[in-house]
Amino acid sequence: MRRMAFVCLSLLAVLSGCSSRFVDFAPDEEAIYEQPIDEVWPLVRTYFSSRGFAMREAPGVASLETEWREEFAGSRVAGYWHRYLVTARPEGPHRCKLVITRETRSANKALRAPGSELVWGVDGRTAENPSGLGSQVSLETSMQAMTGGDATVQVQSQQTARDGVLEWKVFRAIAPELAKDAKKSSDTPEVVVTRSDDVECGVPILGLGKVVRPGNVVLLGELHGTQQVPHFIAQSVCQAAVQGVPVTVGLEIPDMNQERLQTFVASEGKEQDWAKLMESPFWRSPYPDGRNSDAVAYLIEALRKLRSQGLDVAVFAFDRPPLEGDAREEAMANTVMEVAGNSQDRAVLVVSGNLHPRQVKGLPWNPDYRPMGLRVADKFSNVYSLDIAYKSGTAWICAVSAEQKLDCGVKPAKGEDNGERYFVHLFGGKKQGYHGIFYVGAVSASLPAVYHGAEPAGDAQSAEP
Repeated sequence: MRRMAFVCLSLLAVLSGCSSRFVDFAPDEEAIYEQPIDEVWPLVRTYFSSRGFAMREAPGVASLETEWREEFAGSRVAGYWHRYLVTARPEGPHRCKLVITRETRSANKALRAPGSELVWGVDGRTAENPSGLGSQVSLETSMQAMTGGDATVQVQSQQTARDGVLEWKVFRAIAPELAKDAKKSSDTPEVVVTRSDDVECGVPILGLGKVVRPGNVVLLGELHGTQQVPHFIAQSVCQAAVQGVPVTVGLEIPDMNQERLQTFVASEGKEQDWAKLMESPFWRSPYPDGRNSDAVAYLIEALRKLRSQGLDVAVFAFDRPPLEGDAREEAMANTVMEVAGNSQDRAVLVVSGNLHPRQVKGLPWNPDYRPMGLRVADKFSNVYSLDIAYKSGTAWICAVSAEQKLDCGVKPAKGEDNGERYFVHLFGGKKQGYHGIFYVGAVSASLPAVYHGAEPAGDAQSAEP
């Protein structure tokens, strides 16, 4: 895997200067109110309370913390909890801004650095963080709130980050009620949110809106067998869909599973629906290579959940076993091109091993090799190929052992540390067949779904053959 390092300044340079409608789903400009805190704060409180958030406030300080809210309730794969810390800060004698921090906790390990435990220090309560968000006291309180006082839910991973998108959502909601000289919405970044109140999409992915647009085909070259890539895809789809961008996701799954995928994503996700999906031989391969992991099951369920919430989300399978080499690349490309040709008003995200998306001819052992990405780009103009970048960790990898046998298991994966926040970075041209990278932080292995019994895939029986 090619290793890359990028400094923050270069990333910020890429994220600025675009004037099209979809500037970015994560704006790099702050929302500034032209009123003092005492005028703005009552409307901020009303914004959160009117949307069903229970909250606590620190006395004498313009700061509140919402109670934990569960998303994808009842799911053992995709469910997680989140809450917000909201603080108003002065920006001069008569101006202010909101700083909103999102904390997410999940029973899924996708947000956890490999081999690490959550390390909590001292109390952590300060003037700017009166609730001690992220402290031991906060953790213990939140665990009680999430579990009803017992330890039935084990938090496996967490993520905390400032949420600039929500800051702009609040601004746009309350600005009309403020003074007439408030900053006009036409001066704000183009963050167009169609489903802002009832769909939670996680920490905004920097740079995502540069490529995930209607009519674009985005080929994502992944490292199979991680928790993070399917989690990245699920969040990307959600964040695009709430922007009003219809999304179709292509998975490197044998195309004989197409009907099962479509049926499940359109279903209610009951035990018989899971059984129908998981009865496919694909999930029980004797050599699972990471494409049939519990994280992939998480992704498929996340797509189903988003669709059930009224978002325009679709899925298709495009692998073509037992074909190999050029014949396989041609077959996969034909499927992707067929879907893309019928999806001119949609964003198409295609996930595969990172050899297939390359838009350059040749391999060291075969100079005439034409990957799927090159074939698709020959027919369509708006095709972006992104390679994975990640911080070192582990992945479920199949490799040939010294005894010339295929060995599948949890193995080290070496990468470069570019922080924990997901982002997309474009090169400004193509390098080795890629337009840029998508970064997923530290990776951790995702075992085959049948090993963990992801959702009811074991005892439950399908009602259909």
